[in-house]
Amino acid sequence: MARDLAALLKISSVINSIRDIGDLQSEILRLILEVLPAAEGAIVLMAPADEPSVSGWSRKKDDRHAVNVQGEIVHRAFWEQSAVMTEAGEHPDGCRHVLCVPLVAVQKTIGVIYLTSPEPASPFRDDHIHFLSSASRIAAVALENVLTLDELSSENRRLKEQALSSKLVGESLQIRKVDAFISRVADEDVTVLIRGESGTGKELVARAIHLNGPRADRPFVAINCAAIPEALLESELFGHERGAFTGAAILKKGKFESAGDGTLFLDEIGELAPMLQAKLLRVLQQREFERLGGNRPLKFAARVIAASNKDLEKAIKAGEFRHDLYYRLNVVSVTVPALRERREDIPLLALYFASMYAARRKRPFKGISAEARAILMSYGWPGNVRELENAIEHAMVLGVSEEILPEDLPAALLEVAGTPDASSRYHSVVNNARRELILEALRNSSGRFPEAAKSLGIHPKYLFRLVRNLKLRTDLR
Repeated sequence: MARDLAALLKISSVINSIRDIGDLQSEILRLILEVLPAAEGAIVLMAPADEPSVSGWSRKKDDRHAVNVQGEIVHRAFWEQSAVMTEAGEHPDGCRHVLCVPLVAVQKTIGVIYLTSPEPASPFRDDHIHFLSSASRIAAVALENVLTLDELSSENRRLKEQALSSKLVGESLQIRKVDAFISRVADEDVTVLIRGESGTGKELVARAIHLNGPRADRPFVAINCAAIPEALLESELFGHERGAFTGAAILKKGKFESAGDGTLFLDEIGELAPMLQAKLLRVLQQREFERLGGNRPLKFAARVIAASNKDLEKAIKAGEFRHDLYYRLNVVSVTVPALRERREDIPLLALYFASMYAARRKRPFKGISAEARAILMSYGWPGNVRELENAIEHAMVLGVSEEILPEDLPAALLEVAGTPDASSRYHSVVNNARRELILEALRNSSGRFPEAAKSLGIHPKYLFRLVRNLKLRTDLR
């Protein structure tokens, strides 16, 4: 018992200082084989989707060594979550006896410890099983922690690489101007106002400013002022103390506090309620705030970037937005161009999104057909880059070939494929038939859209969209 306790203490003190998963497995097996009479040992980690990984250790060679494990014994110990001791019989590798115990961690069972012996009589006793079961629980927690840390580090590295490499896609003059603006203001600690239509990529510009500046390794906290109800927005921004209002059972930190000394991105700032506009102005001026129900001022050190698709000058004239808050936010500003204003970037963006979704779905992708490119170039893109991304994802999900074809694109794009720019005869014929049906229905109803939609069996709003997309306004007049 004294020997086992000393060995367990040694295991717990040694393995907690190792962060490499391979070194950790080898050290666990080496320490266990110092106590148990096994010739070889292995740690088998059971990955949910991949093949199990086996890390072995040999007493004779005193180093890492390939160990042939028997899947039936491993799975029995893993699924039953109990020790398995068996006489495996004579095997080519000389193994006669096997002792296998599960690695039961905090969250789940992650694998097994597998020990073998070539001795004619089994060297494993009950006290050996008891020791190995205790050691396996210590080892399981250490292994789980290292695996989780490796997973988080890999994910963090992947996200950072993706963020740092996610420059604005495009070669147009407008995008080059936005890139130049980002380069100039990223290192400056000033408030930035980003303007542009919905779907143009205002948050992407805000993240690029954050990641190219000195606060890149600090939090980037985004909040959509239009997506959160007004009654909850104050608590989301400033947080609240316990008991501040009915249902406030615990203290909650708001976005201002969570941002720390990083960047706070306020999207759709034009939708902020007047009362919260006044509070935001005070925070920006005094650089401090209070939680709801609190009386202790908290320092605010984050950089603020705001964005809006609303004409804030008109909102000021209409009394919907404070002019003093506007001047506080509009220290420097940039307008992200709409996609229709930089059509030369559409092919690059389409290829970028197609390659991204093809890699995500692990499907082959060769390119976009000439007919599909013509449709993409002729469409008006009222939803801007966001709508283009959705259209490409739609094509990658429903497409059956290695190339994006016109029929893979959403119906809204195909409705404008009959324009002179389009090169697909099939879609041109279909759209010409639609035009004739719509014009006939509107003539029969004397131009009344609800009656025409009813005769066609479609919703009036859909009929309005078809008239717009098929450019029938002139014919109707």
